[in-house]
Amino acid sequence: MVLHPQARRSLAQAAGDQSVFDPAFDIDRARQEARDTARAEPREEVAEVRDVDAAGVPCRYFRPATAAPGGAVVIHLHGGGFVLNDIEVHDAACRRLANRSGLAVLSVDYRRPPEHRFPAAPDDVDVVVRWIDDGGLGEAGGRRRLFVHGDSAGGNLALVAALRHPGRFAGVALIYPFLDPTAAFASYRTAADGFDPAEAGWYWQQYAASPADLTHPDLAPLLSDRLGSLPPTLVVTAEHDPLRDEGEHLAAVLAEAGVSVVATRYLGMIHGFWRHTDTFDAAEPLTRQVAAFLQQHDGPPEPSPAR
Repeated sequence: MVLHPQARRSLAQAAGDQSVFDPAFDIDRARQEARDTARAEPREEVAEVRDVDAAGVPCRYFRPATAAPGGAVVIHLHGGGFVLNDIEVHDAACRRLANRSGLAVLSVDYRRPPEHRFPAAPDDVDVVVRWIDDGGLGEAGGRRRLFVHGDSAGGNLALVAALRHPGRFAGVALIYPFLDPTAAFASYRTAADGFDPAEAGWYWQQYAASPADLTHPDLAPLLSDRLGSLPPTLVVTAEHDPLRDEGEHLAAVLAEAGVSVVATRYLGMIHGFWRHTDTFDAAEPLTRQVAAFLQQHDGPPEPSPAR
């Protein structure tokens, strides 16, 4: 399929944007501009929104009116090449996910490079999981059932979280996950519409603290020998995205390992479309697909472990 007309328009509008690997690229300014843009966009109402300190990791908690006390929590990990975006930029998307799924969403403001390189981000996610398990959200009802969800670099972190905590998550939802520092898959050459492979390389360079990190399975999770330990997993890719093939390779590996996995490719779409419901007709159906996947695998709160 050719590019969807909405994708073509989006790429045309972004054609003059400065690349991240331009020596003049200002990370702090780019972060602030993204926050300013996000604050100007409409946001759905949810029953409760509050910023919380998860044992030193800033997070934002979204509770829809239909969420049961002590019910499941979706840990959301934002994309942005590990470097950009934050809980403010992803606020509207998290509200939509909470409302569509009926589940509470906890968006994690993990530390980002280049100020904080690997493994700061996955370590922060570990802290949040332990904080929830220690009753950090302040609701009774046993150990909270957990899901983990992320887009792009956040998909990497979500996958790593599930691998670091085998058996803890009821499901994993990954939207065009960023997984392969080697950029070895064919889609980097055949489907790189609007996402220059050099940009992907720049993000990995910012994230890794040393060259050895690029082959560490907590940074490059396709190298993990524990992929078969994953709970039910949803992998979503975009047809015109250099990350397409690595996500679909992950889905194939999981299926061969016996993991319950569903993989969906959104035709005509480009990287980043999920958050932009005002631009892409496919964004809302994708949010509803993720919500339905989470609902399918939800259940009663887990019993608290014996101490």
